[in-house]
Amino acid sequence: MMKFKVVAAGMVLGALTYALPSVAQQDTVTAQTVVTVLPKGGEAPSLQQQNLKVWADGKESSVTQWQPLRGDRGGLELVLLIDDSARSSIGLQLNEMAKFIQSMPPDTLVGVAYMQNGRAAFAQNLTADHALAAKAIRLTAGTPGGNASPYFCLSDLAKNWPAQDAKNRREVLMVTDGVDRYNLRYDPDDPYLQAAITDSQKAGLIVYSIYFRDSGRLDNSNYETNAGQNLLTQVGQATGGKLYWQGLGNPVSFQPFLEDLSKRLQNQYELGFTVRAKAKQELVDLKVKTDVSRVSIAAPQRVPVGAAQ
Repeated sequence: MMKFKVVAAGMVLGALTYALPSVAQQDTVTAQTVVTVLPKGGEAPSLQQQNLKVWADGKESSVTQWQPLRGDRGGLELVLLIDDSARSSIGLQLNEMAKFIQSMPPDTLVGVAYMQNGRAAFAQNLTADHALAAKAIRLTAGTPGGNASPYFCLSDLAKNWPAQDAKNRREVLMVTDGVDRYNLRYDPDDPYLQAAITDSQKAGLIVYSIYFRDSGRLDNSNYETNAGQNLLTQVGQATGGKLYWQGLGNPVSFQPFLEDLSKRLQNQYELGFTVRAKAKQELVDLKVKTDVSRVSIAAPQRVPVGAAQ
């Protein structure tokens, strides 16, 4: 009788041991995001999957994919989101923005929208006809405060992205002063800023910005200029993008910024990594590093993760 109990206990223990890997597998999912490889001077060396270290949800993750987004994987949806309250001197930059649109690869879809009353009002929806998109670049209305808040407009774009293909990258170039008229003091926890960041991360947007002053007296203040630039910097860092700026005034030319952005778009990869599954989709913290010198990686600070299938 005792012998039977020992055998039975062994059988139960064996069954439990066999079941454990299955449970562990169900607790883990593979997530993907787009990251940008940035050389620190000169050309970027080739990065391999083994050169990466990833931490997701506070724990080290296994890298499952490292795919350069070029060729047949180079699909890109890019929206220029221009503040319609910007000063009329932006007219000096219209040709540069139009040429930038026309320089995009054939498989890039480009849209042009203007910040108006808290929404992204499209003048041209996403299109592969770059000449058509370039024609949508126009002089701004220049009405002080007409955007309501650039962060309302970014949230609206993120929530209502005119998606064409789920496999395409989604990227935004904002031209704005970054000042939130509903919270004029510098506040890194500004609820409208944080909502725009969260909405962008959920939608998988990488957000770049060019600082450009709005009409009205508010932007004559160095305090508000600093506040706007700092808030735009937060958006860029949180989504894997960047703020372009030149001192406390309007840049003389957008060209150097647009050239840098073009290089970034040409050096992006799809990163796949393991992370613990969630009961429902939520954002988890992400950190990505490489052991290769002279290179850094720009990645979103949080990415959406859902339940195991």
